Amino acid sequence: MAGSFILRRIGVALATIAAIVLLNFVLFRLMPGSPERVILHGTPRVTPEILEATRERWGLNDPLLPIVIDQSGISFAAENQFTKYLAATVQGDLGYSFVARGQTVGAVLAQRIWPTVLLFGLGEIIAIAAGLALGAYSGWRRGGPIDFVGNGVSLLLYATPYFLLGMVLLMLFGVALRWFPIFGMQTAGATYDGPIEQLLDLGSHLVLPVATVALGLIGQYAIVMRSSIVETLSEDYITTARAMGLREGRILRGHAVPNALLPTVSLVAINLGYVVAGAITVEVVFSWPGLGTLTVEALQARDYPVLQGVFLLLSISVVVANLLADLIYGLLDPRVRT
Repeated sequence: MAGSFILRRIGVALATIAAIVLLNFVLFRLMPGSPERVILHGTPRVTPEILEATRERWGLNDPLLPIVIDQSGISFAAENQFTKYLAATVQGDLGYSFVARGQTVGAVLAQRIWPTVLLFGLGEIIAIAAGLALGAYSGWRRGGPIDFVGNGVSLLLYATPYFLLGMVLLMLFGVALRWFPIFGMQTAGATYDGPIEQLLDLGSHLVLPVATVALGLIGQYAIVMRSSIVETLSEDYITTARAMGLREGRILRGHAVPNALLPTVSLVAINLGYVVAGAITVEVVFSWPGLGTLTVEALQARDYPVLQGVFLLLSISVVVANLLADLIYGLLDPRVRT
């Protein structure tokens, strides 16, 4: 039963990725703009012959799909953009960036993905630890002062958009108090005597963006965890543990929290898939050189290959995160395998 459950989930994930690849091809070819003009941007005296030669070189004159419908009827095009795109994508070839000339899309994404992973990885770790602890204690001490304050703060953080939260932190701690840098990953033009100084500079630039990510996620985790803990309070095993004379802290850690983690595990796994979506607003506010700012730059420059790569990376990460959530949930709760 466990094997069939895993195979079903993997099959659904693969089918979803196939649909995403098709949508990724169609979506960006429906967008306005002329790719050949983006490629030749800044080139003086661009003639129609040069534009036509550029379209031919990049395969833009080929039919979009293998099946062509025109006045003469239905025909099959051996040379078409979709087949080339599909074959290249399967091989991991996402093409070349229009703006970063000479660089492949894979190389451009590789340069920007690690700052995003660093930023949101640290933010997720802090949010998971703080959010689960706050939610568990608030639910266990329901109706107390910590529950009242913690639940109110969690709702406030959950309702606040990333960009607004980031701007508040930036204006308060970056501009008014000048405790931390307000933009970038490192100080522009700085020289370092050693790796320790470089790490300290990176750490000071990380504080405000990481705090924005962590605070934005803490509210979600605390609310879900509190709700799960409140539900477990009425379970028989909690009553039995108290009747056995176990201490409250041991009951909370050993009985309530493990059973209340199921909804939170799913939420954490799904949030990991939305890294780029959240990165766009946070990274733009703090000028963090990650995938979020890359997406905005590619949109402004109409760099369609890079946008396709970002969209594909984001979509597949969401699908993989959902797959992991399903598998972890099935491992923790065997009832979902049936």
